[in-house]
Amino acid sequence: MKMNDKGLIILVRNPNIGCVKTRLAADIGEESALTVYKVLIEHTRSISLEVPCARLLFYSDYIDENDLWEKEFFIKFLQKGSDFGEKMLQAFRITLQRYRKAVIIGSDCLELTARIINEAFDQLLNYDVVLGPAKDGGYYLMGLKEIHQELFINKKWSTSSVFSDTIADINKLGIKYFLLPTLSDIDVLDDLKNSKLSNKISFELPD
Repeated sequence: MKMNDKGLIILVRNPNIGCVKTRLAADIGEESALTVYKVLIEHTRSISLEVPCARLLFYSDYIDENDLWEKEFFIKFLQKGSDFGEKMLQAFRITLQRYRKAVIIGSDCLELTARIINEAFDQLLNYDVVLGPAKDGGYYLMGLKEIHQELFINKKWSTSSVFSDTIADINKLGIKYFLLPTLSDIDVLDDLKNSKLSNKISFELPD
């Protein structure tokens, strides 16, 4: 397989205080939440560099030309859309115009590995959709080789129904899907306490 057959979409927020991990910040403060987010994006960058593919980075607010995401390894874009579904759909459209397979990830999952991302691309040989379920009822990864708009509309994003609603839409479309291992995102305090990231931060967590 040629490298340009595969495009990895990475959705990130610009790492500015008060703008990241807002649910987590309610418990640990905005500065600590920013520290956590910086660890998460460094992990996401590291594993993405281990995957033999093109890497398309979509920023939330503005394109930063001088950050840890080097232009040598990441093609930079700005997210567009009124909600998370529209932003993902737009990113998939851009990517699938360039590459035969597209996998999208965020920057919230410390358990995600390059091996899992590689498996997602591999499974797209035989399946129409690849999903990585998250323990909170969402998903941490989606893989597609063509656009299915139904997967991105009529969803209550950031709720526990996203994964099940997406599976229901896949079944309605009559297409085949493959499920990756279920992993944990880090969105709230309990997620952080139960993660390995708690060993990598210098501040104490509240009870």
